[in-house]
Amino acid sequence: MRRPKASRTRELFEASSPAIDPAEADEALTPEERALRTKQRDQVVEVAAVRLLSRREHSTEELRRKLAAKGHPESSIAVVLDKLGKKKLLSDERFAANYVHHHARRGQGPVRIRAELRQQGIADPQIQQEVGSAECDWNALAAEVRRRKFGAELPQTASERAKQARFLQYRGFNSDQIRAALKFDPHTDD
Repeated sequence: MRRPKASRTRELFEASSPAIDPAEADEALTPEERALRTKQRDQVVEVAAVRLLSRREHSTEELRRKLAAKGHPESSIAVVLDKLGKKKLLSDERFAANYVHHHARRGQGPVRIRAELRQQGIADPQIQQEVGSAECDWNALAAEVRRRKFGAELPQTASERAKQARFLQYRGFNSDQIRAALKFDPHTDD
């Protein structure tokens, strides 16, 4: 029985470039041999990073965490991330812009998107710029998300309103956006 092509390719790659453990570096190595070993280690890390980037955009911090979880040495990871950044293969700005666009289309609000971008290691000024420059009417998006979940009819009771407000808050909308989606004015409504 033939194995799928992907697994054969993976086996060939792993056999041709085994992970190099920096702890097994021998003190008897010449400086040239050490440099060669470091270069090989960096190449293995770069291949792993490019494979991850070929699937989707990653933030620098997210890619660092994934490579470290695979057991690659921090020194090689730092070198490779710097190299990929200079080649424009890795960009936090591009990642943040794509992330905001994608998650807004999925019906998530700006509060949740900001929090998730912070977890991905994106700086607050960059987050503010991307969320602010998103071509998205957050009030209209909140109303659309509410309508898709609960139907076109607005809530009639306070408990229905509270339930829908909690849902929108979970999705990442702020109180002004939730009020606009529920068409609720606290000064005129009970």
